[in-house]
Amino acid sequence: MRAHRWLLALGLSLAIGAGARDGLDAWVAATPLPPLLTATGAEVLDRAGQPLRIYTVADGRWRLEAGAVDPGFTRMLIAYEDRRFRSHPGVDPRAVIRAAAQAVRHGGIVSGASTLTMQVARLLEDGSTGEWAGKLRQIRLALALERRLSKDEILAIYLARAPYGGNIEGIRAASLAWFGKEPARLTPAEAALLVALPQSPETRRPDRHPGAARAARDRVLERMAREGILSAEEAIAARRDPVPSARRPFPALAPHLADRAVAEAPGVLRHRLTIDAVLQAKLEALAARSVRGLSGAVSVAIVLADHRSGEILASVGSAGYESGARQGFVDMTAALRSPGSTLKPVIYAMAFDRGLAHPQTLIDDAPVRFGAYAPQNFDGYFRGEVTAADALRQSLNIPPVRLMDAMGPAHLMDVMRRAGMRPDLPGDHAGLAVALGGVGVSLTDMVQLYAALARGGDAIPLHWRAGEAGAPSRILGRAAAWQVGDILAGLAPPRNAPARALAYKTGTSYGHRDAWALGWDGAHVAGVWIGRPDGTPVPGAFGGDLAAPILFEAFQRLKPAFAPLPPPPPETLLLGTAELPQPLRRFATRNAAFETGRGAPELIFPPDGARLDDTEAGLPVKVRGGTPPYTWMANGAPVLTGIRAEETSLPNLGEGFSRISVIDAVGLSARVTVRLD
Repeated sequence: MRAHRWLLALGLSLAIGAGARDGLDAWVAATPLPPLLTATGAEVLDRAGQPLRIYTVADGRWRLEAGAVDPGFTRMLIAYEDRRFRSHPGVDPRAVIRAAAQAVRHGGIVSGASTLTMQVARLLEDGSTGEWAGKLRQIRLALALERRLSKDEILAIYLARAPYGGNIEGIRAASLAWFGKEPARLTPAEAALLVALPQSPETRRPDRHPGAARAARDRVLERMAREGILSAEEAIAARRDPVPSARRPFPALAPHLADRAVAEAPGVLRHRLTIDAVLQAKLEALAARSVRGLSGAVSVAIVLADHRSGEILASVGSAGYESGARQGFVDMTAALRSPGSTLKPVIYAMAFDRGLAHPQTLIDDAPVRFGAYAPQNFDGYFRGEVTAADALRQSLNIPPVRLMDAMGPAHLMDVMRRAGMRPDLPGDHAGLAVALGGVGVSLTDMVQLYAALARGGDAIPLHWRAGEAGAPSRILGRAAAWQVGDILAGLAPPRNAPARALAYKTGTSYGHRDAWALGWDGAHVAGVWIGRPDGTPVPGAFGGDLAAPILFEAFQRLKPAFAPLPPPPPETLLLGTAELPQPLRRFATRNAAFETGRGAPELIFPPDGARLDDTEAGLPVKVRGGTPPYTWMANGAPVLTGIRAEETSLPNLGEGFSRISVIDAVGLSARVTVRLD
């Protein structure tokens, strides 16, 4: 009978003399070995060593470095599969003779004689177990392996390659797939199932054949009790444990960042990141929940970092890592987008730092033109003279452009680059439009810029690989950074969020393509982006409505309480407008008066505080000085524009108090308040 011929032949060969043994020795010594290195999938780990994402090997199998294995499992495995593993030379003569005798007596194979080393030989060559030639090859290779490797090295190959059902190979992949845990600590029931599975991995798969899996596990437990590996009580208790009913998914957190880590270092098997797995999971769930009810193409990205160390603790590249309308495979933390109004805090900080303005400096929010560029406020209205702090809180557009014109947009680009950003300029030319978002930036870079504000103007490189911290560099003064933070902390928070917990700013890019929210507390900084990855508009999307609530929720998922914002540095000038030095009370470009040759405009009529009759002809007004053409405004709204005459009339003002303003061609202004009856 072919089924037992090899057992009988091998049993007889083991009884022959020394000459045959010499021939066997030469035969084994000449054995060519297959590659012994076991390919394993790359693993991306979080800051504590917990897996974020695990990759299959090239052929799609889950196979991982074994790591620490429960010693109880190893004892069970050897006792069940190959009790003389530590003493035989690769083939167990006693087991072969016993199996051969049983085969002759019963007319077929009753028990096998395959050792763990022979099983390793089969796994290395992916060979058959039933054919005579294949079995002989395994015996030869097993004997050769024993001469080249230690017992522990042979066992390690088995632990890395043994099949556990489907595309799962190796003890560690099996433990994660079936129990969701590392194999370092297994229960007796878990260990017994993992001992039984490789004998018939498909017919004993717990998710498909739970009855067969349980029966095989229980046979292992019975044997372990008989051989004293387990007590009878332990075996009985283990039999009560259920077998798993389904495979558990392998970790797949921070997929965009994990892909990037593997792509940048393809030869590395273990990548340690600064990411916190628990926080990452919470923010990925927050991102997925946040897009419910929004257009199917809208996505969201979140970055949260510790601005004290520069470590990125969570990076969510999309609302879900999949293809489809949301293009979830696109990492929107790295995509270049328009930042809208979120650069304004840096512009104000630069102006404060350079002594051009102070939070209580009055600045005109009025129509102005810089060559062909005429910025407008988002709502189309103008507020007239406001403090710089109010202009920033209301996110007005005219004041930061005025400041940018005084400083030069190239200086803003320099601050951004020194903060570690990589801004992308259309045509590589910085115009005044950069103040309102006319530059391409990534979410991660914006979080890095805000980290500098949070650190009192000291920029620190954000990093996501463990151990890659960089040196900080100062880009703004402490007082200026604190002043901006204090202004932003005064913004009204989203509904049900605490006041003054975060210094934060929202932004909406042109055409509602991007909605932003960025902010910090005393320890952490975060940013949120919402939009469509293809750059098409999202009608009605505003940073304050969509992104700000997510920003506050991200902080609340990080920790139970916000870290307090810092007190002002000693050098901070804490004064009201009237107490400021004269040059800081009202903002004007340094050379505005010299450019016009006529000074600022002066309202000659009506006088401030006058009470006049409302007539059909309108309110007569007269200006002196300044540079025409003039813009006349009432209550923040333009009434007449492009007026070159010094005298005109303002129609349809209506009864009541009116604030009348005139702004000349270079942005200088004058204003009065009158009452019309």
